[in-house]
Amino acid sequence: MNWITNFVRPKINSMLGRRDMPENLWIKCPETGEMVFHKDLEKNHYVIPSSGHHMRISAKERLKRFFDDEQFELLENPKVVADPLKFRDERRYTDRLRDAKTKTGLEDAILNATGEIEGLPIVATVQDFAFMGGSLGMAAGEAIIKGFEAALDQKRPLVLFAASGGARMQEGILSLMQLARTTVAVDRLKEAGLPYVVVLTNPTTGGVTASYAMLGDVHIAEPGALIGFAGPRVIEQTIREKLPEGFQRAEYLMEHGMVDMVVSRLEMKATVARLLRLLLKRPALSVPETAPEALPLLPEASETERQEG
Repeated sequence: MNWITNFVRPKINSMLGRRDMPENLWIKCPETGEMVFHKDLEKNHYVIPSSGHHMRISAKERLKRFFDDEQFELLENPKVVADPLKFRDERRYTDRLRDAKTKTGLEDAILNATGEIEGLPIVATVQDFAFMGGSLGMAAGEAIIKGFEAALDQKRPLVLFAASGGARMQEGILSLMQLARTTVAVDRLKEAGLPYVVVLTNPTTGGVTASYAMLGDVHIAEPGALIGFAGPRVIEQTIREKLPEGFQRAEYLMEHGMVDMVVSRLEMKATVARLLRLLLKRPALSVPETAPEALPLLPEASETERQEG
């Protein structure tokens, strides 16, 4: 027993009236090492002000910041078999699912919601990387299809935020089947003439990139997002060549035509709303005209000046 830690320090703190402070008041920027106060980071949509680095955010937080007045309605996800293959590696799959649900408060990696952005009614589907790396399994696949069906029923465009490490290995071939099933859902939405906009966040890889994440009408990426099928290390080991600087990052992919635009999270809502108005052939938001500044009054000309003029 450490008597200084366990007895002396608590006694001093109680005498001075000190309270335990949370340890996450300051967030360290992964790029520059700068420490940012958590309230400032939260106000800036979890984007580091100086470096522009985009921190990961939860699905609920993204929905709250994306919809008008933070108002939206969550759609209930379909129920599926929790562990169809009775999979076990170092731990049972059911234990991993239980821990992920406890950690995130979600039933799986996908959330669907309906609401409005700048007055446009839409359906939004968000993938949460915190839930087992945003992996795509049967539950996530069913939830994505539910989002597309809601968009079809309500005749609304769908905006999907992708964030995933790929297919969920604990579900084997059943996970890979979701690639084809979600692709069919995308085709149905396009046949109905409804826009489908994909926002690629960090990271978007594996089978998700090989299916619904790269089938949008427009592909937007957050700055610095890792986007690809296999990871850079795997590719380097396979081809035994050094990859270009920034390979598979959002900016590199935009330069090479795989992504349409790279947009900061701070401007994402306005950009998506503008794109949807173009795709839906809706008029742009009217900008209030400002009255021109009044010109200064000229002094009246004197009698002599009038005669000379």
